[in-house]
Amino acid sequence: MRTVSPPDTWAYALRLPHDPRAARVARMTVRAALSSHGRHELVDDVELLASELVTNAYRHAGGPCSLRLTALGDGRVRVGVWDNHPYVPVLFTDAEANGRRTVPPDAPGGRGLRLVREYAETWGAWSLGDVLPGRPGTGKLLWFEVGATNPA
Repeated sequence: MRTVSPPDTWAYALRLPHDPRAARVARMTVRAALSSHGRHELVDDVELLASELVTNAYRHAGGPCSLRLTALGDGRVRVGVWDNHPYVPVLFTDAEANGRRTVPPDAPGGRGLRLVREYAETWGAWSLGDVLPGRPGTGKLLWFEVGATNPA
């Protein structure tokens, strides 16, 4: 039996350990995957935004994370980052939050999710369940899409 899929679709999945080098590995993977599929125009944006989500997972989840890079049939590329913490950041749940919280100019962090909201064409999050006593939670998934042929 043969599997049939649209010609311009593909997917890569990468499991990343809780390691400060995870964001670098994610950037290298994104660059290699997009370049090998001729999507050079998306490399810089996707590399930056995926790195921000992986860094966020490393800093706040305390466990491994997974990166999934998927080319959709209409020219879009979707990036999802799963981690084991169920808390979805306010910037991904509240449409009005983007303009409320300001980060001091000398702060070492706190801008990554704003970058995703600003530069991705669409973005979102799903909480996949709370951590229960004695059982690991299933975490959350943050995702974004770029590369629409006619962005809104």
